[in-house]
Amino acid sequence: MQDPALLQEAIIRALQEVYDPEIPVNIYELGLIYHIEVNPQGQAKIVMTLTSAFCPAAQHLPDDVKKAVEKVPGITSVEVEVTFDPPWDMSRLSENARIQLGLL
Repeated sequence: MQDPALLQEAIIRALQEVYDPEIPVNIYELGLIYHIEVNPQGQAKIVMTLTSAFCPAAQHLPDDVKKAVEKVPGITSVEVEVTFDPPWDMSRLSENARIQLGLL
């Protein structure tokens, strides 16, 4: 049994290593991750979006997320769900992302 809060923190760190190839900011800071759920058995579910339904990274970004989270010690399975509800917009950018992109 794992502490879900500690696993979630480790998942967030793993997601901060995944980048949309067109934007020099990690997907967590971009606000593409809508929800992270993890239980004591190490089963994780990630709900994410893309910057647009026509994003060129749409084919591989969810797989990159799955692979990154699978590497987290204590994670036994990963489900990645892509949603466009609500659609992503720039208001989801973290302050750090805004600084990196020169928007502040």
